[in-house]
Amino acid sequence: MTIQIEALSPPSATQRRTPVRRGGLLAFAAVLALMLPGAQAGAQSAQSDPLIAKVNGVEVHQSDLTMAEEDMGQNAQAMTGDAKRDYLLQYISDVILAAQAAEAKKVNDQKEFKGRLAFMRNKLLMETLLQQEGKAAVTPEAMKKVYDEAAKQMSNEQEVRARHILVPTEEEAKAVLAEIKKGTDFAELAKQKSKDPGAAAEGGDLGYFTKDQMVPEFAEVAFKLEKGQVSDPVKTQFGWHIIKVEDKRTKPVPSFEQVKDQVSTYVERKAQAEYIAKLREGAKIERLDKK
Repeated sequence: MTIQIEALSPPSATQRRTPVRRGGLLAFAAVLALMLPGAQAGAQSAQSDPLIAKVNGVEVHQSDLTMAEEDMGQNAQAMTGDAKRDYLLQYISDVILAAQAAEAKKVNDQKEFKGRLAFMRNKLLMETLLQQEGKAAVTPEAMKKVYDEAAKQMSNEQEVRARHILVPTEEEAKAVLAEIKKGTDFAELAKQKSKDPGAAAEGGDLGYFTKDQMVPEFAEVAFKLEKGQVSDPVKTQFGWHIIKVEDKRTKPVPSFEQVKDQVSTYVERKAQAEYIAKLREGAKIERLDKK
């Protein structure tokens, strides 16, 4: 699995449509989609898990509020303080009351309910197991190995820092180039003329980028230019560009501390994916819908 350590920067019209720049300094291929928090493991003591309320005799503890918050996701995150606590308690109360009503109507004896309950039980067991396997894999040695491999891959990678002005037609691009040759400031022209909203406000500045982060036609020209040089008009799928190279460098490797959290996540997910793959290898899976 290839690992890349990358600095974040805002997307531009020149970048590939594929997501080459990802959230975080460490980008990796996520091979397992389901990464949900595991269930609370076992009952906690009364001191660490205080009783909050009783609903028709059912006790509601602090751990129940925590699970309710995880279940509600962003809806709960938008609130704070007592309002959030009251909202979560109301949610749990509604769940308990509705569950009691469902039991009174024998919903738990229905085939559909039993099927869904079995599925949710298996899903929760899977999530809890994968969480435990992933956490166990995150050791200082494993993290150091992943970091060293990633750092080695990018140790000689080249970057260019460039500005560009994007216009719809070749004629407009030639007119912009003529103004630059007369001495007009490139950054000011970019603010006035460029149709790339992501970079125009910054004087066309795209920051540092590697060759594979830009569309091929743009990258080929940018990496051939020397520092301070301005290109002839360059055509891409987005329009016509005038490019000015501001700097060239070997891409700096982030320190371990800068990417520690991303390395930890990578190690955890990789261990989970490998665990699932191992289970598949030893399993007997029969397709009965195909002959």
